[in-house]
Amino acid sequence: MLANKTALVTGSTSGIGLGIAKALARQGANIVLNGFGDAEVPRSEIAALGAQVAYHGADMSKPDEIEAMMAFAASTFGQVDILVNNAGIQHVARVENFPVERWDAVIAINLSSAFHASRLALPAMQKANWGRIINVASVHGLVGSAEKSAYVAAKHGIVGLTKVTALENATSGVTCNAICPGWVLTPLVQKQVDAKAVAQGISNAEATRQLLGEKEPSMQFTTPEELGELAVFFCSPAGNNVRGVAWNMDGGWAAQ
Repeated sequence: MLANKTALVTGSTSGIGLGIAKALARQGANIVLNGFGDAEVPRSEIAALGAQVAYHGADMSKPDEIEAMMAFAASTFGQVDILVNNAGIQHVARVENFPVERWDAVIAINLSSAFHASRLALPAMQKANWGRIINVASVHGLVGSAEKSAYVAAKHGIVGLTKVTALENATSGVTCNAICPGWVLTPLVQKQVDAKAVAQGISNAEATRQLLGEKEPSMQFTTPEELGELAVFFCSPAGNNVRGVAWNMDGGWAAQ
């Protein structure tokens, strides 16, 4: 379905981003990976699906590096047809104790990077009259949680950016939508499970049960594979008139 299309997925060397990149690769898209850590394993996993794959290690907190990444993608594959803004970090603290530098970093990577990548991708999409911008927000783009002020602010901002981008391109073949997952068992979430287990002296299984029980009625994690299939839907002809939605895949979290 996506043969001859190129998808750039930020924060895609593991977790949600890699799951989405794999789903798009299975549909025939060229993939540009981005993220910290080892890139060779995810590159080989994408290549094994038969897709053309490249990698750029841009620091998503730095606009000049984002510009370099977008230029690299265009020079490698022609243009970016599908942009998945997924890069994100987390820090947990009460507002009065939140380190200013951590606030700035969360906003830069979780929110501002999506703006910078989108503004650079849109002209080519508009010229082609086809494009997909998929912003990975969070259920925290719809509801709040204590001690996550920067993350919640950024993800609410992502939902707002999604709506504006969709409206500005509403009469074209360019769409913009947001995915709002609940708990997804990524390395980031596994650290939270491990920390809860250590702090309370309980097993990982019990820590997992408590974590899900606090917020997610389904009592199960959403998987990167499920999120990838939602991204594929947004890129399909069935998604042509899905514009500006914040689609939560959260086990009923926001329904409460």
